[in-house]
Amino acid sequence: MPKGLDGIMLAAGESRRMGYPKPLLRIGRQTFIEHIAGTMLAVVPRLVIVLGAHSDRVRAAIPHDARITIVENPNYARGQLSSLKVGLSAIQPHAAGALVHLGDHPMVRAETFQAMVNYYDETGNPIVIARHNGHRGHPVIFDRAMFSELESLPEEEGARHVVNADASRVAYVDLPDPGINLDLDTPSDLARAGLPPPPRV
Repeated sequence: MPKGLDGIMLAAGESRRMGYPKPLLRIGRQTFIEHIAGTMLAVVPRLVIVLGAHSDRVRAAIPHDARITIVENPNYARGQLSSLKVGLSAIQPHAAGALVHLGDHPMVRAETFQAMVNYYDETGNPIVIARHNGHRGHPVIFDRAMFSELESLPEEEGARHVVNADASRVAYVDLPDPGINLDLDTPSDLARAGLPPPPRV
């Protein structure tokens, strides 16, 4: 197993359009957060999960695994970059970079994560982004060389600002995985993906 990358899962969002915490939705017999954690830990030695909204409920669904570190972003309402910054601050000092994924993207295949890590191990490219049918999505790998730039960004800019700043730093891995681009934001999105609706609350 590669030792160079830690994983970061961003699971701090408010899930307002879904009306239910998205990490707690189900794919098969598992919650999204259980499923994604297992898939990521197959390719990285350690996973940082960033919580925010609904933190108590989501924390209770996280698998008990010594390889998982849970951190909270008190400023989750500021957006995804604020959570990424919290995640970056929690990875191991010797990690070469971070494999970043979202807690509401459970349809990404295990082989996609493996292909991303393999590409990074082979090239050391500073930014590696999964792409399907010409559309970039998640997961994304940031080499440690990118951390200070990400951490200094105004949160309203978003990590995309770093990605778009210099195309020569970015490599895309084209993969036959529609889950890379599959945003699950509403109950209708779940239905289109063949997943069960949110529980009634």
